[in-house]
Amino acid sequence: MSDQIYWNAFNLIPEIGPVTFRKLLNKYLFLQEAWQSPLEELKTCGISSKTVAKIAALRKSVDPIKEWEKLEKNGITVITLLDQAYPSLLKEIYDPPALLYIKGEIKKDDLRLAIVGTRKASSYGQEAASELAGNLAKAGLIIVSGLALGIDALAHQATVQAKGKTIGVLACGLDLVYPRANYRLAEEILDTGGALISEYPLGTVALKHHFPIRNRIISGLSIGTLVIEAGEKSGALITARLALEQNREVFAVPGSIYNKNSEGPNNLIKMGARAVTKAEDILEPLNLKQLASSQEVRKIIADTKEEELILKSLPEEPIHIDQIVRNSGLSAPIVNSTLTLMEMKGKVRNLGGMHYVLAR
Repeated sequence: MSDQIYWNAFNLIPEIGPVTFRKLLNKYLFLQEAWQSPLEELKTCGISSKTVAKIAALRKSVDPIKEWEKLEKNGITVITLLDQAYPSLLKEIYDPPALLYIKGEIKKDDLRLAIVGTRKASSYGQEAASELAGNLAKAGLIIVSGLALGIDALAHQATVQAKGKTIGVLACGLDLVYPRANYRLAEEILDTGGALISEYPLGTVALKHHFPIRNRIISGLSIGTLVIEAGEKSGALITARLALEQNREVFAVPGSIYNKNSEGPNNLIKMGARAVTKAEDILEPLNLKQLASSQEVRKIIADTKEEELILKSLPEEPIHIDQIVRNSGLSAPIVNSTLTLMEMKGKVRNLGGMHYVLAR
């Protein structure tokens, strides 16, 4: 019988984290022994009486084998800190999760980069997240983020569209994707060979204090963290700080001095983070030039005279449809219908609010 069954059983108690797991493992070779040992003996591990009482109550109400069967039914695997398959980079951090619940596939030594940022991205932030994540994924990096709305979701989506792999790190159980609005995105991540990861057991809802704790996994799995738009109190900056503490590279996309969500990345750059305007700005410092050279530069070809005029009218940054009408000299109805067709062909992207940009 796998000892992972009992790792999961102990993990059902919220008060038991990496520190308590270490105390148990200092005394017991297998956690099955700890689960079955006398309660007074558990206290000799340095575990508080309150936690021992929780263990006693759980023993009466939970069958570890049935709890394990729930994981199997949901297609979830477990990797413990003692397993060979545990991600190497994550194991290096100060407080790695005692165990990881995984849906999908994750390899021990994959090259991964975290991309994080605000939930309320500007059109500039949206475009930066999509372009950078897509190009980095095409270059072979696995993109890690938190499956939140905004920059996180855009990074995941761009990776999926680039046919790359991406990992969503959740602050809840893997049976409760949060936010629910990203449920379909979570499915797409799995469908394209990516993974969902959590340190929380099934049934755990996403509580406010889970998110900063979760962020250490996002940065810990990754060789570096890229911040795209984040206010001064953003969770993305917590992830960046954790990356620095973990001795990982921090990157930031510079933004407008008039946008409050640019304060975070702009200040990171002042403090020494590497400024990023293209994928190579990340690949080269990480000595991944061979990945940079593998990126394909996509040339968008016009199928009609109208498309040609519109393509010439589109600058590097998002632009409103009214400006496209003025730049192209075409009528508003022609521009509108042509943009719709170009979007269907994957040549342009509608960022909302009638703002368009070239699809790279």
